[in-house]
Amino acid sequence: MEKDIEAFLNYLAVEKGFSQNTTVAYRNDLHQLSGFLKEQVAAQGSMPQWTSVDRNFLLSYLLNLKERNYAPATVARKIAAAKSFFDFMVQEGNLKHDPAENLGSPRVGKSLPKPISIYEVRLLLEQAAKLSTPEGKRDKAMLELLYATGMRVSELMGLNLGDVNPQEGYVRCFGKGGKERIIPIHPQSAQGLSDYLEEGRPSLVRRQEEKTLFLNRRGERLTRQGFW
Repeated sequence: MEKDIEAFLNYLAVEKGFSQNTTVAYRNDLHQLSGFLKEQVAAQGSMPQWTSVDRNFLLSYLLNLKERNYAPATVARKIAAAKSFFDFMVQEGNLKHDPAENLGSPRVGKSLPKPISIYEVRLLLEQAAKLSTPEGKRDKAMLELLYATGMRVSELMGLNLGDVNPQEGYVRCFGKGGKERIIPIHPQSAQGLSDYLEEGRPSLVRRQEEKTLFLNRRGERLTRQGFW
């Protein structure tokens, strides 16, 4: 069962261009689904296998998710993962019928994000600028880039040295599906990036061949969790 999940995740990453964050979430969702299947068949003394899944089983799984008080958006994602997975299994010839074909999903209302004020942005940038440490210069450069470009945090964390050119005033990032964008940056952001490259990053880097732009204290690529 795990091999089927990994084959599906590889399909999403390689052929569909799904982001790493999405594939990680789908991996957790599908392992939760397989775990629920194993629990259900254990009482029957049967071997867990995907052919045992039918509509009634999926309805029980959906009810279990709701009883565990998952947010509607989380339930919707887990159901979407299951539907995509079983559709893939049918396409690959591993299943004859798709048990999730007509499975419903909770409706999730979309709400607009609440932006912070210009005053709050200035306060945020000033806090990072107060620190003269390598981490402080790194944080200032990151916040300036986010503010200047509007890129996602995952895109920011994926930057390498060759993706930025503070002298020419631009940054190259790769978004969802590996789509490349060239984004101009203003002089203040370019200066913060230059300060980090000249005075911050050299103190953080551990391997001379390291190409990652933003590093943690161990000289490794900073993660989204590390950024927060």
